[in-house]
Amino acid sequence: MLDITKHPAPGLPDSPGVGYKPQHYADIMADPGPVGWLEIHAENYMGDGGRPLAQLHHLAERFPISVHGVGLSIGGEGPLDKAHLARLRHLCDWLKPASFSEHLAWSTHESAYLNDLIALPYTRATLTRVSDHISEVQDVLGRQMLLENPSSYLAFAESTMSETDFLAEVVQRTGCGLLLDVNNVFVSATNLATGPQDYIDAFPLEHVGEFHLGGHDEDHDDTGAPLLIDSHGCETADPVWALLDYTLARSGPRPTLIEWDNNVPEWPVLAAEAARAASRLARVAA
Repeated sequence: MLDITKHPAPGLPDSPGVGYKPQHYADIMADPGPVGWLEIHAENYMGDGGRPLAQLHHLAERFPISVHGVGLSIGGEGPLDKAHLARLRHLCDWLKPASFSEHLAWSTHESAYLNDLIALPYTRATLTRVSDHISEVQDVLGRQMLLENPSSYLAFAESTMSETDFLAEVVQRTGCGLLLDVNNVFVSATNLATGPQDYIDAFPLEHVGEFHLGGHDEDHDDTGAPLLIDSHGCETADPVWALLDYTLARSGPRPTLIEWDNNVPEWPVLAAEAARAASRLARVAA
């Protein structure tokens, strides 16, 4: 097992970042505004050339890069895809990102890949499987991984521990870090009728390497109760900004990402969201 104390993640600056989209390349290179770092989705950069990799080389010369994986299926029952993991290692070896993260979720079944990140029951068996997979990833990559909390739409009757206790135990077993998606906390708390601030109070904030913010869609379930969908397709909602303020008051400033993956706006709109994050980070730092 990789000794994380000897291979810690380089880390990102305590400033706003944005999820990089190629249509914003010229704007970012000309004037990034308050943006201090960029996130890419690993699976978009596993090819052998072309404009995407050329642009990424240029961006990496100016900005710390966070690599965010969506395809490892950390919680899947089967073994990790060795070929996918090898492609991920190749990317990290040449890019040397400041951070690498994945999701507490599963997205594969046998040979099929599902285009969703599906939540897990929090049991001892799940804990062992997730921890084993994270240890394997960290061993192969030779670097620490951050694990992101999911957005949830139902609770599992077989769960025997809370999500925050589960995450704390994973950290203890593997030495991984955590990525706290504040929007996911708000979405899950609304859908499960729990308290988002209670979740933050119980979260092991000392292990958090990044915060994420993003938009969600509002709907209702069959009983008329509120149902939020983690969509990343609009601006961050005011209650999520308020929950970030609550979190920052307890954690201090951390790298904070604006995720906007669908209905991607023009650069000034995304830069304005980053500026909102920058003002909050500056306030808590002061």
